[in-house]
Amino acid sequence: MNKKFLIFSILFLVCFHIHAQEINILMLETTDIHGTIFPYDFIDQKETTNSMANSMSFIRQERAKEDQHVILLDAGDLLQGQPVAYYYNFEDTLSEHIFAKVMNYMRYDVATVGNHDIETGHPVYDRVTKEFKFPWLAANAININTGKPYWKPYEVLACKDVKIVVFGLTTPGIPLWLPENLWRGIEFEDMIESARKWVEYIKQNENPDILVGLFHSGLDYTYGGQTSETPKNENASLLIAEQVPGFDVIFAGHDHIKFNKFIENSDGEKVLLLNAASHSRYIAAAHFSLKKDSVNNSWLKNINGDIIDISGYDPDYEFVNKFNNEFEAVKNYISKPVVKINSSLDSKSVYFGSSALIDLIHQVQMDITDADVSFAAPLTYCSFIDSGQVIVSDLFKLYRFENLLYTISLTGNEIKDYLEYSYSNWYNTMKDTSDYLLVYKFDENNNPQRLYYPFYDFDSALGIKYVVDITKPVGERIKIASMQDGTDFDYEKSYKVAINSYRGNGGGGHLTRGVGIPYDDLKARVLSSTDKDLRFLMMKWLEKKVVITPVAANNWKLIPEDFVDYRREKESNILFPSYK
Repeated sequence: MNKKFLIFSILFLVCFHIHAQEINILMLETTDIHGTIFPYDFIDQKETTNSMANSMSFIRQERAKEDQHVILLDAGDLLQGQPVAYYYNFEDTLSEHIFAKVMNYMRYDVATVGNHDIETGHPVYDRVTKEFKFPWLAANAININTGKPYWKPYEVLACKDVKIVVFGLTTPGIPLWLPENLWRGIEFEDMIESARKWVEYIKQNENPDILVGLFHSGLDYTYGGQTSETPKNENASLLIAEQVPGFDVIFAGHDHIKFNKFIENSDGEKVLLLNAASHSRYIAAAHFSLKKDSVNNSWLKNINGDIIDISGYDPDYEFVNKFNNEFEAVKNYISKPVVKINSSLDSKSVYFGSSALIDLIHQVQMDITDADVSFAAPLTYCSFIDSGQVIVSDLFKLYRFENLLYTISLTGNEIKDYLEYSYSNWYNTMKDTSDYLLVYKFDENNNPQRLYYPFYDFDSALGIKYVVDITKPVGERIKIASMQDGTDFDYEKSYKVAINSYRGNGGGGHLTRGVGIPYDDLKARVLSSTDKDLRFLMMKWLEKKVVITPVAANNWKLIPEDFVDYRREKESNILFPSYK
């Protein structure tokens, strides 16, 4: 009898294990949406195949499957990038914010705050936080008055008997890029240190079956000259996956690079690391298949990752109809006339010399601040504004982000060092015309793929006349001949310099690594700051002009000119292979 009972018991346990409870969970991440709510680009005024409306079709499809539970997440940077976001941030501040309406409708479960969300300022992101029907997370954003996180550190979700904790972090580089008034009252902890602290707390107090990281932070921890040891590394998602055990999956963002790979952590466990890139082009998906191990009373987890291309899904019909009034309100706003221009503006010329497009930004900055010198960079990689009537949407081509305008103090020597740094990001040192002019990243076959440094770090100057000798080594390229009006340029004198707030707060490293000003000393260099964003100020400046004829100031040039003339067309084809 005992032998029969033992056999029966074994068979029972085997059958029970085979038929044990199975749960399928699909976690979906969007990130760096940057205002792409509708299948329409309000800047270029054309239909698109990437939007939250398209994403809704895929999400609705997955929710209709009865054999799985869907959890919807976002990793930040919602509130800047398209006029629809700007309109509800600053123009219509009485209605419920468009992102609250849309994301509540889409039934997001959790989201994490991004740096471009914080760049909108307290009145905007505090309002949106209240209007969301789901938590916004950022465990390492600390309220200096309470010592506790300004937003929730994590959220607990339940799918039947499965306990899930979603833990959120945002990039700690925010004080390096944004004026203090935008994040006043908040300090940002190192992501790795915060993760270690909170993972231990979550394990002890929540004991989750699944731990999810939802981080507004990228993967390349070497970006901008940082290392794995750099305190408050801007892109620490991979470092956390490797160094902080406990996560089943980490959803990343911020760097706009899609990613789907398992990483081994310090305990030898596999962690799925996913990144859905940006602008509603993709959704990152983590598939969890769970079976209950009745012996140990735990879940056996099988996890797979996927990146979904949203361009294959039509916009969701119900979504488009529900938010049609908001769509039309923004269309009316961006169609408002601003100024007439008698010549076109083309960013294609920006990379090879003085440009009418950048010089228009320079001129606005100098007129508003009465500065001696202006620094500015292209804020769109590729854009074109035709001659004729300029409307509000065109200004988003000219200036995409909501930077404030600073006036700072720099000596003549510091102005030179600033430009040396900027042009080192921009141009190679050439021996002859066979060398590349611009600095590129190359593929495995040594073919140039894209610019090595971000285009928005390519600052030029107005207010001075100078040349850039691309045959000279970095640090010896810039020769400043005079001020714009022909008067002497004094390397020892202090000048008033117009600069955007991103750069003035250390963004890109021009002032810190280039000029050598300690980060803590940057604030003392600021003579004044606007309280309105530069695009708004530019709009008002242009409205007063009624008609303008933008031209390149031609106050600087690259030498030898024959090198540049030879390389211009060849490298234009690399930068803009389908440009028209």
